[in-house]
Parts: sequence; structure tokens; C-alpha cells
Amino acid sequence: MRKEVKKTSDIEYRVLDLARVTRVSAGGRRLRFRAAVAVGDKKGRVGLGLAKSLSVREAINKAKRLAEKRMIKVTLREGTIPDLTIGKFGSSKVLLKPRMTKGLVAGTTVRILCQLAGIELISSKILSRSKNSFNIAQATLKAFEESTKYAIKSDKIKKLSSK
Repeated sequence: MRKEVKKTSDIEYRVLDLARVTRVSAGGRRLRFRAAVAVGDKKGRVGLGLAKSLSVREAINKAKRLAEKRMIKVTLREGTIPDLTIGKFGSSKVLLKPRMTKGLVAGTTVRILCQLAGIELISSKILSRSKNSFNIAQATLKAFEESTKYAIKSDKIKKLSSK
């Protein structure tokens, strides 16, 4: 008799950055791996995690668990975000614009986060000189949060004005 395994979560993950980091101490060099992982369910939830460990697989798994804990909800309207937003984190700035045609026009890190969130129509531009993928990902998440805040406010205003 074969057991049916039910898939409890449909969360996907992608590794954004994987780096070898060393710490020099009196005893010599200590080698570790740092992983930045993005997770999402393609239904409007996305998260980001950063973790270090002695092995690559362990670092990825730790970052994945952390990203699942920190997932945020992104407001989607017809496959895109409700309004133009700018997200800032550190020295990174990301501009996100909703689109109705042409699909997903974005850089690597922003594209991955948008795909994991389920956004199919968006245009983005990285406004900073920083090429740090983790900071760009954090700025993208801030932009998602800003667009969600704006969407909630505009929905409340529409409800109040229709009464």
C-alpha cells in the first residue's frame, strides 16, 4: 500500500546570493558560507532571509526558514501592483511601476522577487549605484510594503466616498 504525501505548502525559493566569508582570528581563518534566499507562494506573499553556516546547504536551509518567517503580503491588482512606489534600504533605491502590457521588465533581483510574489506585469528601475543584491531585495520589499499601504488607504477612501 502506497502512502499519499500531501504537499502542505506551495512555497518556492530562489537563492539570490551565495558567498564565502572568512573571519581571521588568532587561530587562523574561519571559513563560512552566507546565503541570501527569497521565498514566495506566487499568490501575493514573499519573504527574504540571510544566514551563515559552515556548509552551503545548511546556510541555504537556515536562510529559507528565516525568509518563511518574515513573509509579507503584497497587494496585487490584475497581476500588478496598485501604484508607483519607491523603496529605499541602505544606499539602494528601487522604483516599481505598474504596467498593463509587456510583462515583467526588471533586473535580476527585482525580477525574482516579483515572480515569487506572483506579479506578472511590472516595470522597475534600480536608482542607486549599489549592486548589492541583498540590499536591492530589501528595497524591493520596502516598495511592496509601501504599495500595500497605499492600496489599503485608497480602498478606505473609495469606500467612504461611495457611502
